[in-house]
Amino acid sequence: MSRTRVLGVIPARLGAQRLPGKPLRILGGLPLVERVARNARRSGALDVVVVATDAEEVAAAARKAGFAVALTRADHPSGTSRVAEVAALPEYAGFDVVVNVQGDEPFMPASAIAGSVVQVERGFDVGTAAVPLDGARARDPNVVKVVCGEAGGALYFSRSAIPFSRDGAPVRYWQHLGVYAYRPAGLRRFVALPPSEVEDAEKLEQLRALAHGMTIGVALLGPATVESIDTMEDLERAEAFLAAQGEPFTA
Repeated sequence: MSRTRVLGVIPARLGAQRLPGKPLRILGGLPLVERVARNARRSGALDVVVVATDAEEVAAAARKAGFAVALTRADHPSGTSRVAEVAALPEYAGFDVVVNVQGDEPFMPASAIAGSVVQVERGFDVGTAAVPLDGARARDPNVVKVVCGEAGGALYFSRSAIPFSRDGAPVRYWQHLGVYAYRPAGLRRFVALPPSEVEDAEKLEQLRALAHGMTIGVALLGPATVESIDTMEDLERAEAFLAAQGEPFTA
C-alpha cells in the first residue's frame, strides 16, 4: 500500500485588519510566516510546505527562509480558497491530502497536523483537531469550541460555550485548532459551496461543511498551549510564551 503524500499550504495575506502586515510581524526574531512554516515542516507530517500569498514581501520572506512559494490571486474570500488555488496547480497534482495550516498559528502541535491527516485517511471529508479547554475560557468568543459524536465526527462548532450544562454539572470542553486536511476533491467541493446561514452568524467557515452534509473528523489531543495571533496583544503573549518554553528551532 502506497504512503499518503501530504501537501501543507500556509495562506498568508498582509491585509489583516486587527494586525496589519501580520505575516511579517517579528516573533522571536523571525517573521511570523517563517515561524509558522518552520513549525509545520518540523511536524514531520507534511511532505512539502508551501506559503501561499498575493504579497511579494511575504513571498520574499518565505523564499529567504527556504520555503516554496505560490503567488496567488488577491481576490480570495478566505484562506481556504487560497489553499485550493495552490492545490490545483499542476506541480502539486500528485498529493493525496492537502492540509491548510493557518498562518497565525506558530505553535500548532505536530500531533494536530498529523491527526488531521489521519481523520481524512479514516474517511472523513475534512480532518481537524482539538485540545481540552479549561472551563474558565469556554465563554470567550475568540476561542472556538467543538462538540463531537461518538464516532469522532464534529457535531457543531461555536464561539459559545458548548455543550451547555443545564443543571450546572461539570462538562468537558474542547478547543478547536486552526488546521484542516482534505482530499483534493473534498477541498474543491468545499470551496464551491455557498456560505450557510449558521456560518454567517458564527463567522466560522467550517460550519459551511457541516451545513452542506460534509463530515469533519476531529483528532482529540492531550493538553497543549496554542497561541493564535490576531492582535498586538496576542503577539506580545506569544513572545512571552516563546521566551518561557525556549526556541524550538536550533538550526
